[in-house]
Amino acid sequence: MGRFVARRLLQMIPVFLGTTALIFFMVHALPGDPVAAMWGDKAPDPVQLAALRHQYGFDKPLIGQYLDYMGKLLTGDFGKALDGRPVIDKITEALPVTVRLALFAFAIEIVLGIGIGLFAGLRRGKAFDKGALVLTLLLISIPVPVLGFIFQTIFATNLKWVTPTVQDSNDMTQLVLPAVVLGSLSLAYVARLTRTSIAENIKADYVRTAVAKGLPRRKVIGTHLLRNSMIPVITFLGTDLGALMGGAIVTEGIFNVKGVGNALFHAINLKEGATVSGFVAFLVLVYLAAGLIVDLLYAVLDPRIRYA
Repeated sequence: MGRFVARRLLQMIPVFLGTTALIFFMVHALPGDPVAAMWGDKAPDPVQLAALRHQYGFDKPLIGQYLDYMGKLLTGDFGKALDGRPVIDKITEALPVTVRLALFAFAIEIVLGIGIGLFAGLRRGKAFDKGALVLTLLLISIPVPVLGFIFQTIFATNLKWVTPTVQDSNDMTQLVLPAVVLGSLSLAYVARLTRTSIAENIKADYVRTAVAKGLPRRKVIGTHLLRNSMIPVITFLGTDLGALMGGAIVTEGIFNVKGVGNALFHAINLKEGATVSGFVAFLVLVYLAAGLIVDLLYAVLDPRIRYA
């Protein structure tokens, strides 16, 4: 196990370097001068413009800017935004909000997705199964911005159960609707994956053997069927946790949640390369950590899996 973890950690290094390099060059390839944009519609003062470009390293060749950025990043320095604030401060300020929102959505998709998929798989071909397939297909088909607008109209405008936008991003009760919208697409995929896996494994020899031994139905389903059916679901959930963190940019924009997605959206509009690169680098680390945890969970779910 130790050798496997060490090998996976070494594999993460080129993935992290390649991803951050790609994002850095893509961001800095955007048209426009972010320093000149600080003056708005006014013409920038040439002396001040040159001083600021030198201060932020924009007067260097692009490859030199990248090497400086990576040198700081490897020491934990995510750079500075154009307003002078360290990017890490912006991340630590916005991150708790997005983590709460993502975990809320993650919990919804786990509980409802696995629950719906389990009951649909056990009742394959019956009314509940057909209804679940139709519901999940609708959730997959509707884009998140459209679904957010529909939920705002129904639950905020018509029923007045919630406010149309989040007034306090630290209030968990106000994050319920954004979390439902954020987790809806993943919920549909989790339900379908669980349903398919349950329907296939219920015919397996080990399930028939457990039933023949006279084990209670609850134990057959919980210990044998569900546990062995979770491997494809866990694979999806592991990558989806990082996707929820990044995908929150749309949901946070719709509901005015002051999280990572909202901060990243404004940074892109302002062409703040350091801020965008810093946020994305952090999200890449989340993805890589989630992938490692998923690989380790395989052996917990299925004892037949061993790591060399």
